[in-house]
Amino acid sequence: MFPLSRMVSAMAVPEVIPIAYEPRHRTESIGRYAEGQFLASVTYAFPQGFRLDDGWEEHKRLYTVLHTFDADGHYRDSDIWCAGTWAEQQRDPHGDDSVLTRARVRLATLLRSLPRRSYTDIAVRPFRITYEGVLFGLVIREDKDEDGAPETWAELYPDRLAFAAPWDGTYDT
Repeated sequence: MFPLSRMVSAMAVPEVIPIAYEPRHRTESIGRYAEGQFLASVTYAFPQGFRLDDGWEEHKRLYTVLHTFDADGHYRDSDIWCAGTWAEQQRDPHGDDSVLTRARVRLATLLRSLPRRSYTDIAVRPFRITYEGVLFGLVIREDKDEDGAPETWAELYPDRLAFAAPWDGTYDT
């Protein structure tokens, strides 16, 4: 969870949330292209309202996601594709047709389709969409700390990356 020292701040949530490019980390597939900005990932997710019980392996799905934005960070579109379930991945974890391999191939194909792509920091506005019962987006979250003081941050779903003051693009998980 988020350290309180990062969450509690007099700084308001900016209209455009910076996201820092970090090679070989969770924000390695973000940047700019000829028509604006992009944010891509391979991520597991459960549908909203799902309760963890027997059979959860069939409900945990691996998605390949590409969100696009204009140059000012306004949401444009998403390409979301389910590669399969955790259960399928466990049955064939290393093959060329494994769920993870399929998801990574799809991500590489989507990224190659972006003209003049460069990997760099981005800044996008909050957005949300639901696909197959799964929330995708950059959502503003608010809560109160133990003393009742407000805490505000932006959270990337379903990746669960949290961005907060000082709004420098770094994230917490």
